[in-house]
Amino acid sequence: MAGILLVFAAISGRVAGTSVTAPMVFTVGGLVLGAQAAGLIDVEATSETVKLLAEVTLALVLFSDAAGVDPTALRSEISLPARLLGIGLPLTITAGFATAVLVLGDLSWPEALLLAVILAPTDAALGQAVVTLPILPTRVRQGLNVESGLNDGICVPLFLIVLAIARAESGAIGGGAAVRLVTEQIGYSILAGVGAGAVAAAVVILAGRHRTIDPLWVQIVPVAAATLAYTAAVPLGGSGFIAAFVGGLTFGTIRHRADEEVSQLIDEAGDVFNAVTFIVFGAVLLGPALEHLSWPVLAYATLSLTVVRMVPVTLSLLGTHARAPTLAFLGWFGPRGLATIVFVILILEEPGTLPHEDLLLLTAVVTVGLSVLAHG
Repeated sequence: MAGILLVFAAISGRVAGTSVTAPMVFTVGGLVLGAQAAGLIDVEATSETVKLLAEVTLALVLFSDAAGVDPTALRSEISLPARLLGIGLPLTITAGFATAVLVLGDLSWPEALLLAVILAPTDAALGQAVVTLPILPTRVRQGLNVESGLNDGICVPLFLIVLAIARAESGAIGGGAAVRLVTEQIGYSILAGVGAGAVAAAVVILAGRHRTIDPLWVQIVPVAAATLAYTAAVPLGGSGFIAAFVGGLTFGTIRHRADEEVSQLIDEAGDVFNAVTFIVFGAVLLGPALEHLSWPVLAYATLSLTVVRMVPVTLSLLGTHARAPTLAFLGWFGPRGLATIVFVILILEEPGTLPHEDLLLLTAVVTVGLSVLAHG
């Protein structure tokens, strides 16, 4: 893995601006070095190493994305992301559920809904080279960035709720236990996130005001805050991901402004962990999945990246007078990536609790693999 990172670092300047993206290189690198090929990366998807990597990566990204939302810019351009998240996201989940019932008939309704939620969050990093182009209107660029930054955090509690329903439906856990589990996870997560975010913001504001903090150590604060939110929530029975997201929102809201000097380290750490996650995705998840690829799975993956995303986005923007090219662009750039990968790994943490778990996970993994290629 380190070798792949070094090779990409050496050619990263040459690759920038081409149709070859970083996630494509890392995923293919994982495929080539995985157990199905060279066998140099031979790690079980259920191993503690893979789980820890996925959890650290998503926690950092959730905190960074939530903290990085610029309140001033968001207030001036709130209409587009509000429509994408408030109307487009529920419609996308509904469309994904209906498509899963029609195309993947073996799935029960809770499993079909779970698949729709797993594939609902978008990952702007897969199309970053395009989404960040200066030629794009600010409204479009800001809308996509805010959507991808916030829909991960919105989908985490939805994922936990639907996963509990699916497991209760299959008899893996009782209905009362499922309700209690979800309530505790969300409640403790909000408590831990607000506390960690507020403490971190107080450190930056007060220590900065009294000039008692070294500028280099300012960058440590968001990383420590994300870690504090996660590690405070989990022992209480909460979700570390929800806590990290709420912590980021709290941190960013109290500070009232985006600051590159504060976010640089957590952004770069997130990028490194994200790169390693895609290497592991190629080696551990995508490689085995390609051996069991079927037409229904490929059909659902294709529909998920096109119709299931683009039609809800178009419906959510009715009345805004957006032109066809804008609707097509916003609809197309909904790539699936990190959050979906982590959701898959969380399900694998307790294997065999869903009747058609293999089909569900296979479809999710193939969809992310197709998205890495298509959106890249």
